[in-house]
Amino acid sequence: MATSTVIVTQPTSTEWKTGLFDCCSDMATCCFAFWLFPCMQCQTAAAHGWCLCMPLLDPFSCGAVSCCLVQSIREKYNIVGGCCNDCMKVYFCYPCLWCQMSRELKIRNRAPNNTVITQQVTRS
Repeated sequence: MATSTVIVTQPTSTEWKTGLFDCCSDMATCCFAFWLFPCMQCQTAAAHGWCLCMPLLDPFSCGAVSCCLVQSIREKYNIVGGCCNDCMKVYFCYPCLWCQMSRELKIRNRAPNNTVITQQVTRS
């Protein structure tokens, strides 16, 4: 008896679920970032599956950790953008970018993924 499993996904480029300056769309994240920004950064990194202490290295890496994290989030969810754009956001909109990443992970982790698994059983 042979069994074959087919996993079908349809990768499509998407946009961020919220804009860079949509901080007021999620007041909990906004307040968390305002009062406890390093804690929010650590929680965001952990929600993405990274070591929660990675953002604490950002001041010593000139923002390279943030650039890598935003790129990793974009790649995981197939969000359009590029490295240059990510770096510009890190250097000029640092807190807003972190809030956007946090909101994105909250939304994406809450929603079911679009992976369809079908299984076909063939009998010999």
